[in-house]
Amino acid sequence: MEVQGRIKMVGETQTFGSNGFRKREIVVTTEEQYPQHIMVEFVQDKTDLLNSYQVGQQVKISINLRGREWVNPQGETKYFNSIQGWRIEALQAEAAEGNVPPVPPADAFEPAGDLKEDDHDDLPF
Repeated sequence: MEVQGRIKMVGETQTFGSNGFRKREIVVTTEEQYPQHIMVEFVQDKTDLLNSYQVGQQVKISINLRGREWVNPQGETKYFNSIQGWRIEALQAEAAEGNVPPVPPADAFEPAGDLKEDDHDDLPF
């Protein structure tokens, strides 16, 4: 699964517990009719993938959905979901590329009128 959007926030790497579990969060704002602010966490060695990304960049993040169950001290079962990233790549804004010329509409071309039926067709197909 993937999430695409513009980076709103890149958090610092956090370390937890005696085993040194590492986590880093990024928030991406989707660009659709109702934009969503999606928080994605990168863990362990994947936290370093965020080092070269900055607020404002367009990105595509490959994700896995994670879910877990927890029983609180009162015996109630609770469920939690998280979105875990495992790859991130920068996207280029299509409008900014500028090196692809616009294609004129088909009706902008005038049909050739000087064709003769008996002209030799030398096309190889």
